[in-house]
Amino acid sequence: MARHDRTRLPAAERRRQIITAATRLVAERGFWGLSMQDVATACGLTVPGLLHHVGSKDGLLIAILEHRDAEDARALDSLLAGPSGSAGAADPTRDSGSADTADLAGAADSTCAAGLIGAPGATLREVCAAVVRRNASQPEIVRLFAVLQAESLTPDHPAHDYFVARQQRILNEITALAKTAGTTVPPETTARRIIALMDGVQLQWLRSPGSDLVQLWAATADGLLPD
Repeated sequence: MARHDRTRLPAAERRRQIITAATRLVAERGFWGLSMQDVATACGLTVPGLLHHVGSKDGLLIAILEHRDAEDARALDSLLAGPSGSAGAADPTRDSGSADTADLAGAADSTCAAGLIGAPGATLREVCAAVVRRNASQPEIVRLFAVLQAESLTPDHPAHDYFVARQQRILNEITALAKTAGTTVPPETTARRIIALMDGVQLQWLRSPGSDLVQLWAATADGLLPD
């Protein structure tokens, strides 16, 4: 029987390896089709060894989602840096490397909370454009979130509370940006319209292979966002 590589890795690096492998498998099979044995095999671990790092299958799912939020926040920071910050910025379409040794689950919320509002001088239109550009580079991840967001409408789904909290956090962030945009529409109403439009445009994009998400967004959001 072939032996898997059981090389000992630092805890943070091992956790990142697990999340990377599990993200790929969930994108291929969905949460309910995810096998912990397959994740363990992909990482050269036993199932008990895998559970030592993630606790449970439910815990692994939440770690995947929070990791994606953290990576997206870092990518948005890079995209919103503008011409003056782009030369030395990391490629926003790629995940950060293993040098990040912070606990991913603990870091995700604080990183993501700063991801939209934390860009000095960024307008609501610029932030939305950066989010769309980021999502256009990762259709499999957008599909993963769309499927899990729908699945988690049932209260017993392991990601239900995560998506409830995430939805409120995003609403709060976009509302805060809308307050500085000078629109005549109440800021929270503007934020809800933007979220609804972006979710809808992304679903149309996922169902239309070959279409351009950036162009779709520009065409449909033109009358909604202030300059």
